[in-house]
Formats: sequence, structure tokens, C-alpha cells
Amino acid sequence: MPLRPFADMVILFEDADCLVIDKPAGLAVHPGPKTADSLETRLKAAGAKWQPAHRLDRDTSGCLLLAKRPAARRRLMQAFAARQVAKTYLAVVAPPPPGDAGVVDFALAKRSAPRRGWWMEAGADGQPARTRWQVLARAQATALVQLEPVTGRTHQLRVHATALAQGAAIVGDAVYGRGEPGGLMLHAWRLGFPDIAGRRIEVVAPLPGRFRTLGFAAG
Repeated sequence: MPLRPFADMVILFEDADCLVIDKPAGLAVHPGPKTADSLETRLKAAGAKWQPAHRLDRDTSGCLLLAKRPAARRRLMQAFAARQVAKTYLAVVAPPPPGDAGVVDFALAKRSAPRRGWWMEAGADGQPARTRWQVLARAQATALVQLEPVTGRTHQLRVHATALAQGAAIVGDAVYGRGEPGGLMLHAWRLGFPDIAGRRIEVVAPLPGRFRTLGFAAG
């Protein structure tokens, strides 16, 4: 197995068809005009033909599923389309939600402006988006919130987090809140999916150490 692409990250699960890595915050999954380093760039340089089966934002850490073969990727993509894949995220939100659990359900539309660039916002012309949430802990005027996206829209969790309380945002979100030195406090914590044989796989990426600075213990 090529080791170079994963020199700075942990492999959480691996079999003959796929693997799940603990992607570090700050590493883009896909290359772009302003992105010299990315996971796909590293894979190509190492001669690996593995492909991500889904996306994670550059500044989001945690579980990322990759397929080793085209046939495996097709099966995994079908599982995502059929909503057979369960994704659970952890985020630090400030200010904390007044309630303990609920559902955010509003459509998201993409907007853009010359100076600001692009972003997502609530819009009747957008795509349906639904997120389940639950507060797991509270500390220092923030909350550790479990987020479960029912749909998979771009920036869905980051926008839906702003609906949890007046003025709320995920800590460190420079687009929908305010940037912080510790970065975006959003982590892809748990991933459940069917393997090629139909067996259920559950993978957990421990809570990163950067969450400790806000009073939440690493798991």
C-alpha cells in the first residue's frame, strides 16, 4: 500500500475494497486553482488509484471514505445515493443552543458576489436540506453538538448551525461566523456504511486535540 499520501494521518479502517482515513483539518480533498496540496494530488503522486467516495471541507477533520477500485467506488456512491451511509459530526457551536435537541430543515441555495466569493444560504430556490442535532456537552459559553445530516448539501452543517441560536455559528467558521486561530471546530466523528458484501461497517475518528482548548475532552 502506498504510504506517502497518508504520512500525516491515521488509517481508521481498511479492507480489500476501501479504507477510511482520519483526514486532518487543513487538507483539501480535491485540487483547485489555489490548492497546490490536496489528498487527490498526493494519491496521484504516489501512483495510487484510490478515489474519495464523498467530500469533506478542507477545514473539517475526521472520517473520509476512499474506494480502492472503480467498482467499489460505484457501489459506495450507490450507497450514498440510497442514504445507506450514516454520517455523524461533532461541532463546537457558540453561542450554545437554548434547547437540547431538534431538527433544522430549510433549503440551501448557492450565492456569489465579486468580493465575497460564494456561500450558501437559506433560499426557496435551493435544494432541500435537513439536519438532526443534539447537544452533548456545554462549556465556556459554547456547546459540543452532534450533527447528523439527513441530506448532503454543500456547507449544510455550517449553515444549519447558524439556526441553533441567535447569532450562532460553528466556532472558527470564517464564512458563516468568525475565524479563530484554532480553526473550524467541525469533525466527521462517525461513519457507517455497507461494505461490498453488504456487511455494516462502523468507524469512529477520535475527537481531535484542538477541541480540548475549548473545554471538551478528546475521545
